[in-house]
Amino acid sequence: MQNSDNLTFDAQHIWHPYSSVTNPPCIHEVVSATGVRLRLSDGREIIDGMSSWWSTIHGYNHPRLNEAAKDQIDQMSHVMFGGLTHQPAVELSRKLIEMTAEPLQYVFLSDSGSISVEVAIKMAIQYWFAQGEPNKQRLLTVRNGYHGDTFGAMAVSDPENGMHGMFEHVLPKHLFAPAPSCQNDEDWQDSDIAEFKQLITEHNDEIEAVILEPLVQGAGGMRFYCPEYLRQVRVLCDQH
Repeated sequence: MQNSDNLTFDAQHIWHPYSSVTNPPCIHEVVSATGVRLRLSDGREIIDGMSSWWSTIHGYNHPRLNEAAKDQIDQMSHVMFGGLTHQPAVELSRKLIEMTAEPLQYVFLSDSGSISVEVAIKMAIQYWFAQGEPNKQRLLTVRNGYHGDTFGAMAVSDPENGMHGMFEHVLPKHLFAPAPSCQNDEDWQDSDIAEFKQLITEHNDEIEAVILEPLVQGAGGMRFYCPEYLRQVRVLCDQH
């Protein structure tokens, strides 16, 4: 198929993320990619400034990653993880445990960020159910957050700017503190966490967990947390 045929078919039959089929955006056909550059079917090259939604942090067509993928697919492309394991999973899990804090000794492998959030929420609910406190079913988070596009993840993303307003009536109702005003290089003020503290204190009997994007609120404006804010959140979680 020629470039025009591909784009015509795409416009008529393919629904792209965050777009409308009744008013589709302009779509560009990519034929190859190397480093930070995408080559389009019309011969132009463009720079991918968002790194495929932040997932291609080492650039496209990286020789080491290509070699690892080719070696693996010659052995097996996929096998279910229920009741089975394999060397890449063991090796990755071992490295993750070495990198994380001492209490974290288990790895649950997931295939996307949204699914990892869903699993974490279910783990928190299951923990409190096993502790005999099934009423703990709400999460506490901060505004400006984005955690994914599945139902559980949408429910803890920003309720106004998290792209899920039309689903509000069917999503679980969680607790939202204001996003901290202090950022990474700014002075810490006790007032930055005052409302978070109030919520976790008043709703302690129903909060199952706190969920935050680590280090930085990405889609919420690349807002880097003040380290002291995160330390104070940890203290409050330990207390409650």
